[in-house]
Amino acid sequence: MNTQDGAARTGLYPNYLAQAGVSDRDAAARVEAAFETIFFDPQEKFYHDVDADTGCMEDTGNHDARTEGMSYGMMMCVQMNRQDLFDKLWRFSKRYMLLSDGPNAGYFAWSVGLDGRHNAEGPAPDGEEYFAMALMMAHGRWGSGGAFPYLSDAREILRHCVHQKELTGGQPMWNPDNHLIKFVPGMEISDPSYHLPHFYTLFADRADAQDRPFWQAAAQASRDYIAASAHPVTGLSPEYAAYDGAPILLFDKPWPWYSDAYRVMINIGLDSLWFGRRPEYADLARRIQTFLATQLPEENYRACLLDGTRCDEPAMHPTAITAACAASVIAGQSDQAGQWLRRFAALPLRKGPRRYYDNCLYFFCLLMLTGHYRIY
Repeated sequence: MNTQDGAARTGLYPNYLAQAGVSDRDAAARVEAAFETIFFDPQEKFYHDVDADTGCMEDTGNHDARTEGMSYGMMMCVQMNRQDLFDKLWRFSKRYMLLSDGPNAGYFAWSVGLDGRHNAEGPAPDGEEYFAMALMMAHGRWGSGGAFPYLSDAREILRHCVHQKELTGGQPMWNPDNHLIKFVPGMEISDPSYHLPHFYTLFADRADAQDRPFWQAAAQASRDYIAASAHPVTGLSPEYAAYDGAPILLFDKPWPWYSDAYRVMINIGLDSLWFGRRPEYADLARRIQTFLATQLPEENYRACLLDGTRCDEPAMHPTAITAACAASVIAGQSDQAGQWLRRFAALPLRKGPRRYYDNCLYFFCLLMLTGHYRIY
């Protein structure tokens, strides 16, 4: 049960960075400056025009365009009221990433070259869920009378996510029995950072009527799963996990707490912002803030076992860790909460070849913490 109402009910989006001395005016300026850097700065941007009517978000570490980044970019644009850029990203996604044949028809190729040529013929569910939510937000902010029927496009994506077996003979993106999102459609495992119950709560109001009970159940299942898959002491979540929350190691990585997992902190923050704080989230947030403050100084983040044992592998995305931990303050505040807000307030966008993932997460955290990540 919620311990306080969220913005979906109250319409209030607080500036949490005021606790770190950042005024509302300065907060708004920081959001604008970060967006300008990501989309337009000649040296640091990772948005690129491709055709006259399309654009893509480049994963600067891998030099490709991914459904993760494309859908993130669309969400950034709807939050910043940039329909022109939103439409360019969505047109690229439909033109170059949408799969039209075989069991994955209706899904999107998770990785393509910057020219649109496919690097993969399968999807990654975190892209589809962000596509659907960004499109629903676009409909809520701009309507669907322009270049695209945003709401219809969103519903079509979610229809495939739930009913792919009936539609194409392929695998759905959610397990129909436990309502948990899969890591990929063909594997019966999950990724805790894929779980976006705040999105599913909105899907339950906006998706096809027949599927609304499914999304209501998925929201509750994901809230339970986020709590169950986090370590009871450190609060660390694994990148990949079984349906019971037990960590699973993939891709020859012996450490379960790594890049994907940082997003769990963001997700509990945004769910709390929109739909209210929950005791299980508050406890998780306090645990992870305390662990990261005492065990991992920001200049020396490492991959970890869930019990906090540090591995030799440096964290690939240290900026994302600091930003995500600050965002978790929305869900619950430890004794170190103020320290995390101050750290984030002083944190610049990342530069260099790995800036894409860090700065995507940074920007979403900045929106959340300044009161600019709105429901439309």
